[in-house]
Amino acid sequence: QVQLVESGGGVVQAGGSLRLSCAASGRTGSRYAMGWFRQAPGKQQFVAGISLYDGVTSYTDSVKGRFTISRDNAKNTVYLQMNSLKPEDTAVYYCAAHDTLSQLRGGFSTYRGQGTQVTVSS
Repeated sequence: QVQLVESGGGVVQAGGSLRLSCAASGRTGSRYAMGWFRQAPGKQQFVAGISLYDGVTSYTDSVKGRFTISRDNAKNTVYLQMNSLKPEDTAVYYCAAHDTLSQLRGGFSTYRGQGTQVTVSS
């Protein structure tokens, strides 16, 4: 079992920045990919993911150039730096882990955290 705990959500004005963190504990391993999904009313979306093995990243088109995902393998922690935030980024952000980055991007997640609310005001 792997436990994922998110932190860093909050309320920010449009154009502002937030950094989300996701700490993994339990039976973690470098073979996993980790990333973020977001859930707005009626819509769930893959946001970004990273391979813990080789650091390859993947982003949904709407956040490219604004969001950056990174990892600290020593701390079993993944970060999502979110810049130039827009009201449409408002959602509950969930940290997730799965075997491969491609499967994570496809919406699969073996493990998922409780979520953290991100609200961007206009």
